[in-house]
Amino acid sequence: MANLVSLGLLLALLGALCRSADATAFEVGGDDGWVVPPASDGGMYNQWASKNRFLVSDSVHFKYKEDSVLVVTEDDYNNCRATHPIFFSNNDDTEVELDRPGLFYFISGATGHCERGQRMAVKVLGQGAPPPSPLAPPAPPTPPSPSAAAPGTSALAGAIAAVAMSLPVIMLTV
Repeated sequence: MANLVSLGLLLALLGALCRSADATAFEVGGDDGWVVPPASDGGMYNQWASKNRFLVSDSVHFKYKEDSVLVVTEDDYNNCRATHPIFFSNNDDTEVELDRPGLFYFISGATGHCERGQRMAVKVLGQGAPPPSPLAPPAPPTPPSPSAAAPGTSALAGAIAAVAMSLPVIMLTV
């Protein structure tokens, strides 16, 4: 019985590792990092995001100095409001896992930076989603949910864990 439980835990761990192996870490802002864009290019982060394909379990990595990264609601994003973020970090090196499909809204928490274009909306597709058609209209925005799944979870990892946990029951009944 102990061997079956160990096997189940091993399968769950392997499922989580397989999920992580497919994930991509995107460097926001490239070599410049998370900075206030030039006045002539206030939409640079959204232009960058629109050229990338983000999937559940990917992450966005922000490098910055004397600034911060906030995940906010669509309304707070549109109004550059940083008072009630869903997530906040100011450690100069922040990685945010994109743990669910839908839109994620990022802004700088430094005064005036968001208004000058230091903000970004990222559309995350579910695993196995077909590539977006360049002719298809964008899907209507959905605000991020504070009750979203915990970071590091995915449907695949959950399914593997469920199978792994039921394995001892299947083995015992055969």
